[in-house]
Amino acid sequence: MKKVGWLGLLVQLFFVLADSSHYNGGISETSQELSHASRVHLQLHGHQVVMSNGLVTVTFSNPAGMVTGIQYDGMKNVLETANKEDNRGYWDVYWDRPGTNITNDKQSSDSRHSFKLSGTKFKVIVQNDNQVEIAFVTLWNGAGFPLNVDKRYIMLKGSSGFYSYAIFERSKGMPEVNIYQARIAFKLQENKFHYMAISDKRQRVMPTAKDRRNAQPLDYPEAVRFSRPGNPSLKGEVDDKYQYSCDNKDNQVHGWISDNPRSVGFWIITPSNEFRTGGPLKQDLTSHVGPTVLSMFVSTHYAGENLGMKFRNGERWKKVFGPVFVFLNSASNNHRSSLWHDAKSQMAKETASWPYNFPQSPDFFHANQRGSVSGRLLVRDGRKLMSAASASVGLAPPGNAGSWQYENKGYQFWTQTDRKGNFVIKGIRPGLYNLFAWVPGVIGDYKYGPFVKVASGSNIRLSNLVYEPPRTGPTLWEIGTPDRVAAEFFVPDPKPALENHLYDSFDKFRQYGLWNRYAEIYPRQDLVYTVGVSNYSRDWFFTHVTRHEGDGKYTAATWKILFEIKAVNRAGNYTLRVALASANEAELQVRINDESGPPIFSTGLIGKDNAIARHGIHGLYWLYGIVFPGFQLYEGRNTIFLTQSRGSSPFKGLMYDYIRLETTWVDRQYRLRKQYKTH
Repeated sequence: MKKVGWLGLLVQLFFVLADSSHYNGGISETSQELSHASRVHLQLHGHQVVMSNGLVTVTFSNPAGMVTGIQYDGMKNVLETANKEDNRGYWDVYWDRPGTNITNDKQSSDSRHSFKLSGTKFKVIVQNDNQVEIAFVTLWNGAGFPLNVDKRYIMLKGSSGFYSYAIFERSKGMPEVNIYQARIAFKLQENKFHYMAISDKRQRVMPTAKDRRNAQPLDYPEAVRFSRPGNPSLKGEVDDKYQYSCDNKDNQVHGWISDNPRSVGFWIITPSNEFRTGGPLKQDLTSHVGPTVLSMFVSTHYAGENLGMKFRNGERWKKVFGPVFVFLNSASNNHRSSLWHDAKSQMAKETASWPYNFPQSPDFFHANQRGSVSGRLLVRDGRKLMSAASASVGLAPPGNAGSWQYENKGYQFWTQTDRKGNFVIKGIRPGLYNLFAWVPGVIGDYKYGPFVKVASGSNIRLSNLVYEPPRTGPTLWEIGTPDRVAAEFFVPDPKPALENHLYDSFDKFRQYGLWNRYAEIYPRQDLVYTVGVSNYSRDWFFTHVTRHEGDGKYTAATWKILFEIKAVNRAGNYTLRVALASANEAELQVRINDESGPPIFSTGLIGKDNAIARHGIHGLYWLYGIVFPGFQLYEGRNTIFLTQSRGSSPFKGLMYDYIRLETTWVDRQYRLRKQYKTH
């Protein structure tokens, strides 16, 4: 009895001291004295809410629901206390109302604006020894951001961190709105967190926010060159937050490490991509100088406004974003590697536990409320049937083939096939979907014809699915590999004065200023590629950019493909397949054997993914089949002219994924007969 009474008094003492503490986000050192306690505590006092499980203590503003403090392993607050309380840990959106310049109920010259999601009502959803779940709710009142938002935070017994998710909802009568970005952001202690890790290779000691403020600005605000950084080893380097972007499929854990006085890691773990927009290949921000840690749910990065959510005509909508896990770990000094591997191990555990069974919102479906879909995917490319090994197969809201990369309001569920093309997609929310796929080494997008209706507890087995990619006949020649990225082409070294040394030995496409290297490498004429002689990894520049003529002037560039044909069927047709990995305010014009004549094909103005400026090796995928008559070809030497006709900016351009010239099956027989007669 004495032991129980002593613990009770100690808990009361903690609450009293926490009440009187207004420094470090309201977190009191007394919570460290309770680190041995295993149950989850929740304290409400005035304008603060504190939850703790003896390992981590998190403080929120009440009722706004901003994360004002995170105490862990002797650090009074891992968040930046020099920032205002609403600028440490928060949810925010980037939005506007169509056709107006009104945002957040005020006039603005820029109608789009960042808006922190501030709650107006606090709720305790569940509170027991094993779990606390709390909510900060905002209901639209006729003004401001026109959505209802229910922000949730969860802490579990024995867990070294906490979870966050939110339910966004539009109901009848809400005004039209565009939402371009939705995310969670954390700002960490600037004087402690200096080491950032995104992947096994992409990790380094980072510059500081002060270094950026004192740096030389470059071609756009996000990019700067350090002239006098606090860390001399960074002098002359370029920093740009887009250099640390990542595909959704690879963005599962990232964060920062503090080495003073102990090594402490702060990580965002995303156990599922089902709630992110744009599918597995959508790229987005991760961590960057600040130190800033992001969990991105919606954005137009590497895609353009098509990935923004547009709500019209009273459209109703509801979606659950998350949960994501904020994980903290610690070790003795100089143990960055062990913290990173521990974070990856935790990520694997979180992923294996998805869908979680502990969120209390009825809008989040647990495992027993979900279904699965399985099957086998084959490819018939021309006359050859083969297994679709390592293909990406997914369920997304109904649409045309490839529409998943533009999808932004529903949920997507993806997996990868084995070497025989078998797949199983688990944990699918009940709903109506189309099944989509794309296959490495094969052009185009597959769509399974019928709708797939998933019910709670259903296990749907599909028969063998066969994808027949576009093809009119045999390949005469090809350039590149159909894998939706331009990584296999020639990526130049950056100028020595514009390097980020992290990418000296890999992912060179992430270096700054490569768009200007094209004119330096091809100073007198544009790129010429000779089929059968040239090598695309050496001779095909990775991005078809404009030519820098000096004095800020950029002009269109025309590339040439030279090739030989021994026998031409002048009465037949040929097909040029052009797959683009990226397009930004570009227009591709195609001509054959006549550079000055009208193009046989033009894309028109396409793309706003900005992958060239943002160091991406791909944006959105485009595929074109250009059919032309055989009489436009010569027996012997031919030339295809590819013109990116939009000039005026270094960032207007294309990235090719793959180019292929096809004849027809009849043409092939004609050519063989003619060659036989010739000999």
